[in-house]
Amino acid sequence: MEKIINIIAQELNVKKIQVENAVALIDEGNTIPFIARYRKEATGGLSDEQLRMLGERLNYLRNLEQRKEEIIKAIDEQGKLTDEIIKATAVATTLAEVEDIYRPYKQKKKTRATVAKAKGLEPLANIIIEQKETKDIYEIAKQYINIDNLSEEDKKNKDKVVNTAEEAIQGALDIIAENISDNADFRKKIKKICYREGFITTKASKEDEKSNYEMYYDYTEMVSKIPSHRILAINRGEKEEFLKVKIDKNEEKILATIERNIIKGETQFTEMLKTTILDSFKRLIEPSIDREIRSDLTEKAEEKAIKVFGQNAKQLLLGAPLKGKTVMGFDPAYRTGCKIAVIDETGKVLDVSTVYPTAPQNDTESAKKELLKLIEKDNINVIAIGNGTASRESESFVADMIKEADHEVNYVIVSEAGASVYSASKLATEEYPDINVSIRGAISIARRLQDPLAELVKIDPKAIGVGQYQHDVNQKKLAESLTGVVEDAVNKVGVDVNTATPSLLSYVSGINSTIAKNIVKYRDENGKLKTRKELLKVPKLGKVAFEQSAGFLRIVDGTNPLEVTAVHPESYEKAEELLSSIGFKKEDLKDKEKIINLREKLKKVDVAKTAKELDIGEMTLNDIIEEISKPGRDPREEMPKPILRQDVLKFEDLKEGMVLQGTVRNVIDFGAFIDIGVKYDGLVHISEMSDKYIKNPAEIVSVGDIVKVKVIKIDEERHKVGLSMKV
Repeated sequence: MEKIINIIAQELNVKKIQVENAVALIDEGNTIPFIARYRKEATGGLSDEQLRMLGERLNYLRNLEQRKEEIIKAIDEQGKLTDEIIKATAVATTLAEVEDIYRPYKQKKKTRATVAKAKGLEPLANIIIEQKETKDIYEIAKQYINIDNLSEEDKKNKDKVVNTAEEAIQGALDIIAENISDNADFRKKIKKICYREGFITTKASKEDEKSNYEMYYDYTEMVSKIPSHRILAINRGEKEEFLKVKIDKNEEKILATIERNIIKGETQFTEMLKTTILDSFKRLIEPSIDREIRSDLTEKAEEKAIKVFGQNAKQLLLGAPLKGKTVMGFDPAYRTGCKIAVIDETGKVLDVSTVYPTAPQNDTESAKKELLKLIEKDNINVIAIGNGTASRESESFVADMIKEADHEVNYVIVSEAGASVYSASKLATEEYPDINVSIRGAISIARRLQDPLAELVKIDPKAIGVGQYQHDVNQKKLAESLTGVVEDAVNKVGVDVNTATPSLLSYVSGINSTIAKNIVKYRDENGKLKTRKELLKVPKLGKVAFEQSAGFLRIVDGTNPLEVTAVHPESYEKAEELLSSIGFKKEDLKDKEKIINLREKLKKVDVAKTAKELDIGEMTLNDIIEEISKPGRDPREEMPKPILRQDVLKFEDLKEGMVLQGTVRNVIDFGAFIDIGVKYDGLVHISEMSDKYIKNPAEIVSVGDIVKVKVIKIDEERHKVGLSMKV
């Protein structure tokens, strides 16, 4: 375990004690959000992202150690364990290296070498590889001809017969070829050459066929430099049979490396062994190494894609809520009509309707009349338009229609990714049993604007649609990563225990879906919870779940004013002592005037001195000060607000040099897609993000950011817009 701790500390560039304490807390069953928020003293303030990376590496390295023990035991049981094997296994840092060490000792299926061994040709292989024998090898090989010694039955079996000296030598060389292929040291050196000097080369499978992969029809890039998104694009092109992919490598250097280790001067065996080394490389080593390199590149690319997807999803989940507004959700469509749902500031459905302003009906007059009536009746402030099919036609219609409203109305384009999946889900049926499936999408679109987090947790994180190649990556790893992202977002914001849905509650630290449903049931039967302690009365929510979840659950207008903050019940006493030391009581947190004075006093607190007096960690004290300075604070309020529009911009209106404001919709390896209010999102390539060199677009922008961009390229035929942030 000491070794694992050291590796992780080095990789994360943190102190050993931080890793030791974090591992102990994880092993005790504490959740990542709980450790990140309430055990900062123990971990030295490791963030939730660092702790998740730590958890993943801990899991991998523990599996690695377990596999090392298994292969040492397996080799030992064969009586073939040596000090060299023990030493090589001890220093191996990846599962691939460990499997290479084990390769020669694995039970093999039938191969040319296993057949030759069964014929008793291993001693001949040893003579050839030792290269000491001066007697003609063909004379020696004649001793292995066995046709005369076999039964009539065995003579019919090719796998048992050695007819000639040439056959005996070929069988011995097959054994040598497989031994070369199984040599872990050779494989390690060959991989190193391929990674340092190899090239990925792609060609078109069918000449002149149009596809999305045309840039790869004759493409070459160094293995060491190819970026993740290109690996995933090439993989997809190969899977869809548009591309042929191979790894070009320095064959001469590889063969010379093996020959140096095997050929001992000029002997009768030299040419024979050179041919065997070439055979071993082409037939056994190269296909297997190519598979491993492609698999390794894909794994790394998938990790990167999953990370990018996670970062984007987190930003989307933490999008600023639009509070205190009555919103009209507008789910665009053509033939079936645009679905309309009006929800008040609490998310309650006030009205639903279907209008037909788009093709084929184009009934704009009736649609306008209906929506203006709803705008006046429900005092609607904002219209949330889904960004799917018929979105821009609907936007044009809405922009014209709101000019005739009796008060100011704005609209916002909202991502509707996953809305249709949610509409037909069991959860949506439970929430809106009396509302048609088609209307539920409009409700989801409206509520996403009001509270992105509360609404987006209802759908599978993969359906959020803010990544690259999310359908091509390892789905299990993606699901695990995204669950972690959603957990971190939910716990960062906190959850009102008296209004949250089971979907939202189930992402709270320490609470599973059963407990989440039990909380809602308890609430329905007993009315609003007045204190966090009351949670202990909820079936299956025991002391452990309470400890993990309590700080993340908010009780608005409850008995204890501290419970609208993220102060954990274990710190209530210290929080009250702190308030008392500066002349306040917890009840003052309900008084807006007193909070202003309290905030000023808290700014002057000597944290180091007060922490000693209260016998509490400085990090914990800082968190308490931050929470009671702004009771009920929603961290999302600091995020960029959505752009409210009143007029539409058409693709035809765009001109090079035009400067616009836009919303970052997606951040990928090579740049970011920006919604500038036309039908198609524009692309800011990484090279157009800053005058300084940047390695990763995420250094500059996040999903939801509002940015100023300049139009630098318009491709009318392909409806593509090139943008620059160098405004």
